[in-house]
This record gives sequence, structure tokens and C-alpha cells, in this order.
Amino acid sequence: MAALPAESAVGTAPAGHLVVVVDDDAANAASVHKILVREGLRCEIAADGNKAVQLLRRERVAVLVTDLMMPQIDGFSLLHAVAHTSPATAVVVMTAYGTVETAVEAMKQGAYDFLTKPLRRAEVVRAVTRALERASLRRENEELRDELARAGRGREVLGNSPALRRAVDLLEQVAPARTTVLLTGESGTGKEVFARALHRLSGRPGAFVAVNCAAIPETLMESELFGHERGAFTGAVTTTQGKFHLAHEGTLLLDEIAELPPGLKAKLLRVLQEGEVQRVGAAHPQRVEVRVVAATNRDLEAELQAGRFRADLYYRLAVIAIELPPLRERGDDTAVLALHFARRFAAQNSKGLLPIATDALAALQAYAWPGNVRELENAIERAVVLARGDAIEVRDLPDRVARAEAGARELRFAVGTPLEEMERAAIAETLRLTDGDKRRAALLLGIGVRTLYRRLDEMAGTQPGSDPGDPDDASEA
Repeated sequence: MAALPAESAVGTAPAGHLVVVVDDDAANAASVHKILVREGLRCEIAADGNKAVQLLRRERVAVLVTDLMMPQIDGFSLLHAVAHTSPATAVVVMTAYGTVETAVEAMKQGAYDFLTKPLRRAEVVRAVTRALERASLRRENEELRDELARAGRGREVLGNSPALRRAVDLLEQVAPARTTVLLTGESGTGKEVFARALHRLSGRPGAFVAVNCAAIPETLMESELFGHERGAFTGAVTTTQGKFHLAHEGTLLLDEIAELPPGLKAKLLRVLQEGEVQRVGAAHPQRVEVRVVAATNRDLEAELQAGRFRADLYYRLAVIAIELPPLRERGDDTAVLALHFARRFAAQNSKGLLPIATDALAALQAYAWPGNVRELENAIERAVVLARGDAIEVRDLPDRVARAEAGARELRFAVGTPLEEMERAAIAETLRLTDGDKRRAALLLGIGVRTLYRRLDEMAGTQPGSDPGDPDDASEA
């Protein structure tokens, strides 16, 4: 993450984050404490490593600035304690001039940055600011991981947005039934993922089988679905089971159902009505017990009106119709999915867990995602592969995504615009960007959630604290 100028750096750090200075040299500790307090940070001094560990257990420490050479618990032991007690805490080590090798070793053991004595104010401010950014990034990604766990709850479908929840609730309600289900939605919204979730929730003992109706030549489609007898046509050297047989007592997904050849639509309708399939070349049909799920990105009602889809088949397929929302209507689900994909692709590429930088998250939220979840998945895979640092940055995202973020964050003001008006516009635009999520808006604005509520109260002309129910307020104390 790019460093900020020292004179403006701490002003971007979220308020209320505790910085602890650990040094047995009281004069040096007091000097660092004075620098940080003047920058508006909440700062405490721990005279030794034991007191620092007690603070870590008692409070949420964002940054620990510690000397390396101390009695009892030295800086290296403290690094170990931080890793086990408060892994989200960023550690900046202080070391005497000429012992930089020691500081490098500390960074190998988990320190974020180091300072050499004698200390300089600008370097202290810059190092602590960067560490605060890292701590905020870790904390936000921890919150996203928690949200990912809550959103998943063992489900294939990830997310908790109202639009997604409506679809998932209907999915869960119809899963135990045997009726057909029609999944509609734009390309890339995850229709096969929904179909697999439906099969899992149904408890059906058979297999889940998927067929892409657009990917199989028309001449082979009947054999693919229903199977064929030996000698039924040239090249049919053995009797082969079709997808309906393979999905017996399970679920068959007919993806891109609108692309099914016209002649097969009638045969599919008969299968749905009678529960029987007849292999190509066979004399008699066979009974199968299959739950059919159809999926399409087309408007089948419009296809019906245009005469391109059979009305009787449509009504048979659409007994239960579930429309999957596009990603642009799913709010913070974008961030949850992005973290999920980042974890998966980091593992596949033998990389450590890559958190997603705040501005990169803003970029992901600002982009419209015309390709939906599939496009997001591809973008995150690219970002993981290209990431040069220890986090996914805006520069790692596709240009189209980065440009959307830049446009979303840019505000222009005429010279002489009152500060109050600029602040009002900045808050309003950031809330728009985060879909009204005040926690994320406060993070992007570099203020605490309580501060944001107070500003909103002042803008609305109401008494401070008018929205005491925000769950993030407690952590801002």
C-alpha cells in the first residue's frame, strides 16, 4: 500500500485505534508517546514486555511500537506473544543504529516495519500510519471472513443480501419437494451453484448431473439425454445410459434450456409428465425418478410470446421459478464473494492468505459486474496471480474495475466551496458507494463509526446518538 505524506498520514487513520509504545527506556517511550498523541492518536506506554502482553489481552491494540532489547520479555518474545494473542496487531520495532540486521530478522518473524534510533518524528508518524493501515486492513478482512462464515453456514450459495436471501429462502422451501424448478437470471449469476445447493438440500440419494443444452450438437442431444441401444446408429457399438438414467433418484440440471432443439422439447415434456425415457433404438421405455431443474438466462415468457418456446413445456418447467439476482443488486455480497475467491485461488497458487486492501474493496463494490459472479471470480483469480505485495491492491484488478472505483471516488468542488458542503457531499457519496453501510463508509472516510453518526446527526439537525443500535459502535469506544 502506498505511503502517505507524514504531515497528512494520521488524519486518514480510523479514530479510536490504540497504539502501545513498549520500551524500558522511559525517556524514549515518552518521546514517541508525545509524537503520536500530537497526531491525534490514542496511545499508551508499557514499560516492559509483561505489561504489553497484559494490554494485548485486555484491549484491542492496533499497533505495537516496541524496542527489541528489553529485560525479561524482549521484542522477539513479544512478537511471538502478539502472533498468538492478537494476530491482527501490527508491530513496529525500534532498534539502535547499526543493528539493522536484527530489525530485518524481526520482520522475518512477523514485524511489519522498523525504526532506527535516534528516532525522527516524520519517520515515526509514517511507520505508525502504515501499520495502522495494515491493522485496519487485517481487521476488515477478519470481519469479512466472519461474514463469509455466517453467509456460508455450510451452503454452496454465499451471501446475505436481501435479494439473495429471498432466492435462497425459496430454494430451501422447495428443496424437499419433487417438483421441477426453473432458475432464471443473467449469465454468471450462479445458476448451477443454486442447482447443486437445491440437490444437496433435497436429500435425494441419487447423483447430481448437469447438461449444457447449448454445448451438445443437436444430432447427439437425444442420445445424450436418453441413451441409446447398441446398433441404434453408426458408431453405437455399446448400449449407453443417458443423463436421465445417470440421475435416477437424483437431480438433472438442464442448463440453457432455451437452446434445446425443438424436436426434443416434446420428448422432454413426455418424460416430465410420464416419468419414462426411451433409449434411441429401444423398443420400450424405462421408468426413471429424476428431479429436473432447468436454467436459462433468457426471458422464457418473451420466448413464449414470440413462438420460440412451447407453452406446455414452459408451464411444466416453471412450477417453481426462482430468479437469481445480479451481483450489482447484492450489496456487500461482492466483498464476501471476493474474499472467498481470494482464499481459494491463493491456496491453488501456493500463496499465503491475501487480504484485500480497502481501496480494492471499494473498487470491487463500485464496479457494476455485467458478468456477475463469474466475472468477479475471474477478476480475483487474476488479482491473486498478479499480486506483488502481501495484499490485493487496486493495481492488481482489471483496468475496467479500477476505473470504476476511481470514477466512484472522485468528487470535484469549485474554489471557495464551504468546507461543510464538501464534507456533506463526501459523506453522502461514500454512503452511496457502500450501499449505506456506515461501518465501511467510516473506514473509507478515515473516521470512526461514532464520528460518522455524529456528523450525520448534525447534518440532519437531530440530537447526537440518535441511532444507538449500530453494532459497530461498541468497538469504537
